[in-house]
Amino acid sequence: MKNFCVLVFLVSTSFAISQPLSPIEVSIEMRDTKQIAADVYIPDGGFSRPTILIQTPYNKFFYRYSLPLGIELDLESSPYNFVVIDWRGFYASASANVGSYDRGMDGYDVIDWIVQQDWSDGQVGTWGPSALGKIQFQTARYQHPNHICAVPIVASPEFLYQEYYPNGVYRTEYVEQLDNLGYGLSTTLLANPHYNITWQYIENQNYYPDEIQIPCLMIGGWYDHTTDAMLKYFDAICTESPGEIAQQHRILLGPWAHGGFGATQVGTSTQGELEFPEAADWSNDKANEFFSFYLLGAEIDWLGQNPKYKYFQMGDMEWKGSEVWPPAGLVSKKYYLNDVNMLSETAPVSSDSHSQIVYDPRDPSPTVGSCTLTEELGQGPYDQAPVVESRDDILVFSSEILAESVKHTGNVKVKLFVSSDRLDTDFAIRLCDVYPDDRSMILRDNIFRMRFRDGFTINDTTLMHDGEIYEIEIELANTSHTFLPGHRIRVDISSSDYPRFNNNINDGGEMYVAGDTLIATNTVYHEISHASYVEFQVDNTTHKTNFINSSEISIYPNPALKSDEINICSADQLLSIKIINKLGTVVEIIECVKNNSYKISNLKLNSGFYIIEITTNKGKENKKLIIN
Repeated sequence: MKNFCVLVFLVSTSFAISQPLSPIEVSIEMRDTKQIAADVYIPDGGFSRPTILIQTPYNKFFYRYSLPLGIELDLESSPYNFVVIDWRGFYASASANVGSYDRGMDGYDVIDWIVQQDWSDGQVGTWGPSALGKIQFQTARYQHPNHICAVPIVASPEFLYQEYYPNGVYRTEYVEQLDNLGYGLSTTLLANPHYNITWQYIENQNYYPDEIQIPCLMIGGWYDHTTDAMLKYFDAICTESPGEIAQQHRILLGPWAHGGFGATQVGTSTQGELEFPEAADWSNDKANEFFSFYLLGAEIDWLGQNPKYKYFQMGDMEWKGSEVWPPAGLVSKKYYLNDVNMLSETAPVSSDSHSQIVYDPRDPSPTVGSCTLTEELGQGPYDQAPVVESRDDILVFSSEILAESVKHTGNVKVKLFVSSDRLDTDFAIRLCDVYPDDRSMILRDNIFRMRFRDGFTINDTTLMHDGEIYEIEIELANTSHTFLPGHRIRVDISSSDYPRFNNNINDGGEMYVAGDTLIATNTVYHEISHASYVEFQVDNTTHKTNFINSSEISIYPNPALKSDEINICSADQLLSIKIINKLGTVVEIIECVKNNSYKISNLKLNSGFYIIEITTNKGKENKKLIIN
């Protein structure tokens, strides 16, 4: 079953359907005379249409069960032809393999073939996620005059050291999965664990934003591993693409993981253990609008109606737009680690305060969800409390229950002061949103290998000294998330996150070779001279609400029974009362008549925790209410 899921890695909808489509199967000759296998889907009607080209290494056969853009098996509803090819060297194009070859040239040659067919109107758009997105950039680089536009999804064309070795740590699960998919990268990657001339050459060869001369709609997700690379390359093409094209690129960032198995796909409502119905189908809807504008000549103001950055603010569950990234108006907000395992806006006052992790590489902290690619680990937001946070090899720092929203957008930075009794070790971060029911849902994670604290070349690496305190910064990938009232912000600190990242054997010797493991005692400091903290970029409007002194408002009885009449009394005039449940959903809004008290009766509330947001003529206050 695992291999099956791998093969359908990038097909965005389920294909448990009895009658698949029957495309025309053709072989297309490339410039080196090799043959590329293609499936051609042509709607009835007898007239020429634009064509959507999909280039896949994951077997073109599976698109017979579901065409993208919401078409699925209803080919006759499509305004486009579809051509789906197997990459050179993969599946039905296996015989075309010649070793190293620039597949962008194959993309060019396939477009050349398409525009010569009588069912083609001469316009070709490209679509596809992950590897199918990367090859769109490679194809666009060759600038075929009939390649009109592209929709790369969860993809950037770059091949970066930090993609495979974030902060110097090998992404074990990611590369193993790529090997399973047939790429065979592990041997080359493991031979180059430091940033070197090989990486410099590879990165230079895969950076060509000035050669992208068609408009692109890039689509990414907040639980995807490519988000930062996408934002970086999007910024590059918006700056370096020639002429007016630079102003036509757009990016859509939703609450999505990379996709590949089950219900978690780009554009679906279900992501891991959470639901995002407000974002469902946006990836298809926006791609269809984009193609309609550029391929069908639809009379829509695509550029005017879509800001450069369209992004989903999780928590608030709403779409926002910006012309710059990060959005304007954000301010820094720090939460300091302290000696009672709290995140506090107040800097530590103790002169001697620290916490310790005992890390055994033979029993690493397990990966649960996040930016993974394998079914067994889960993908996207998963609760860290049952398996990860219940262990004794992790430090858990949580904020107080929030009385008001914390609206973050951008990168989160974690500044740590650390030491170890070993020559080398790792520090891993998981950022979580803790719900009122104590689910600790992961948002982002990252890791840092201490020998790379001064850089990633061989000459940069330096080992640790027992007990010496070092300052490190771990940056978490971009996200946009609102921590709601009633929730808590949480940072988990461990020394492993396996198999998402390689587990350090702590001996300071050669990496990624067999050898004895050492148990490390690692220390995180939270004191005046070594104040570790987490830094968010928050919406400035968060700080503009005038919250009044809590002594001016009272709620009773509290806790209350379901049948109780609830009294709210205030020294000032009551204007409105908002009741918010443990999931952050507003269950009722009550408009008051400027009295100093209000009685709430006949509320159909379930037992549990609620936030009561009370607005008076002097400001707002959030109070906690418990219903038994």
